[in-house]
Amino acid sequence: MKIRIFIPLISILIAISTSAQDHFDCFSIVVGSAASSDGSIMLAHNEDDWGDRIVNWYKVPDGQNKAGETITLKNGAEMERPLKTWSYIWLEMPEMEFSDSYMNEWGVTIVSDACLSREDEPDLTDGGIGYWLRRAMAEQAKSARQAVKIGGALVEKYGYSSSGRTYVIADSKEGWMLSVVNGKHWVAQRIPDHQVAIIPNYYTITRVNLGDTMNFYGSKDIVDYAIKRKWYDPKNDGVFNFRKVYSDPGNLSNMGNIVRHLSALNTISEKQYYMDDELPFSFEPKDQVDLRILFKILRNHNEGTPFDQWQRDTLSSPHEHGRAICSSTTQYGFVAQLRNNMPREIAYVMWLAPFRPCVHPFTQWYFGMDEMPDGFAEDTYRDALEHHWETIDNVFEYAPRNKFLKFVKHAKTFDENYANQIVAWDKQIRDYENNYIKKQETFENSMTALIKGKPDKIGKSLSDYCRKQLEGALEMIE
Repeated sequence: MKIRIFIPLISILIAISTSAQDHFDCFSIVVGSAASSDGSIMLAHNEDDWGDRIVNWYKVPDGQNKAGETITLKNGAEMERPLKTWSYIWLEMPEMEFSDSYMNEWGVTIVSDACLSREDEPDLTDGGIGYWLRRAMAEQAKSARQAVKIGGALVEKYGYSSSGRTYVIADSKEGWMLSVVNGKHWVAQRIPDHQVAIIPNYYTITRVNLGDTMNFYGSKDIVDYAIKRKWYDPKNDGVFNFRKVYSDPGNLSNMGNIVRHLSALNTISEKQYYMDDELPFSFEPKDQVDLRILFKILRNHNEGTPFDQWQRDTLSSPHEHGRAICSSTTQYGFVAQLRNNMPREIAYVMWLAPFRPCVHPFTQWYFGMDEMPDGFAEDTYRDALEHHWETIDNVFEYAPRNKFLKFVKHAKTFDENYANQIVAWDKQIRDYENNYIKKQETFENSMTALIKGKPDKIGKSLSDYCRKQLEGALEMIE
């Protein structure tokens, strides 16, 4: 029998879990190439963090480092720099250690979701690695698989400096989840081409087969260490399950995580899941997944489910009630559309909602654009790292002219009368997105011709096209 929890009890449980796991609201979906409507790999992500924030947008060129050159990690460890670094789009959130996102020139796209582990005796070398882990992968990897190997090697060398996390990594051919544990243990699993994987803020990798190197990587002692710590007993516990063995138990039962996982899963899956079900690492969708479905999920407030707590007849907004995929802590959302059958300049697209996906349209950023739109960064990319850890007491005073804050202010104002505006507004932003989705193929055909005939013009043409979309979004909110 499936458990259907009485609605007031759900509200209580979500409220309790909200206070127990504040600010862990990030959310990701990976869609395999055979599961998507256009044959692309898709990675959808909402980045959630506490407080008022800005997001600086940079396009970092490729670079060279001197042999033996090192950088000092946040906690003191020295890490050698690679001789060559790739170009990448960098979404930077000042002050934050685990919030930046990357897409590099090979389409390798990296985001993360905090996952609390049970590790209380972490093995760290010189303080371990945290912030630089995903940046190192973005700078060096030509594929998602290579990024996993790079990340795993760095965790084994330095140790991971936070409780735990899953890095969601995709390119145009594969999607992976790299789950790291405080200290020097990690596992990674590939998402099958014909399936979809969803992760809120708990580990989702279960059974691990390190002998299957097409689909798994990880620490060689991942099982032996768990036995040593008495977390896992092969005789009594059955098959080793990474999720159950290494997770903080409270994290797995956190209602905010379960609710968000179920809301997305039941939107895409043919099979419907319930509270007492063991949710799958990955699954086959009922229909091929397209951009619009992923946009819809990143905007989700549990509408139409037993977890919907929004009182629509009041002046409140859905962001004030419990945990949802689109929440009061969401700082930006995007869908990476990664194709392998066209020139790299246009093959990798980041459809980005600048602040809150439910009230801001997703606009296209082609990797081949030569510069980011003006007014969305406080530093140059060269200075950003130097200032990244500076304390910001008031983001509106720190960056009064940053255009990103226009979206922040708009969302806050919109929340004051959300119920009376959202139906008409939702149609307006979806019409805006659909216009660009419909003409994507025609535009990309013209850019393919430009690459063949006038390749030196492609960067500016893509920048102009992306800037036009963002300017349109700004005009909608002003």
